[in-house]
Amino acid sequence: MSDRQPRWTQTWISGTRAAGVDLGYPGGRLGLPEEGPGSVAGFGRRIAAVLVDWLVCTVAIARGLLHAEGQSQGWVGLGVFAAEYVLLVGTLGFTLGMRIFGVRVATLQGGRPGLLSVLIRTFLLCLAVPALIWDRDRRGLHDRAAGTVVVRM
Repeated sequence: MSDRQPRWTQTWISGTRAAGVDLGYPGGRLGLPEEGPGSVAGFGRRIAAVLVDWLVCTVAIARGLLHAEGQSQGWVGLGVFAAEYVLLVGTLGFTLGMRIFGVRVATLQGGRPGLLSVLIRTFLLCLAVPALIWDRDRRGLHDRAAGTVVVRM
């Protein structure tokens, strides 16, 4: 018996790049540059930005809204988080965390997303699961449904 795997298993076990399929860079098929401003933002920047936004909303704002002992503040924090996203992404194209890490939300044409796109994206982002499923252009299901992409500033 040979130690070598059959050719057909090497392609799907090793991935499409090992099979000789060039998928290009993230955002290439969307017409975005490979690097620099306007290129698709990396996972690290995006996750860090969401963490900053979540911390700001839950710690600073939500704690100030509820002074009563024993009340669950998780839903209030999520509501404030959603309101922050709708307000800031809808008007500026980025949140506080996104600004700190140099990313913004854009339409596929490069402009600022409209209110409906922001509402769809925010709702799905708050559900968390759609934001955890990404395509090869680093767009989560929330971005795909809203017709948006997160790019570097």
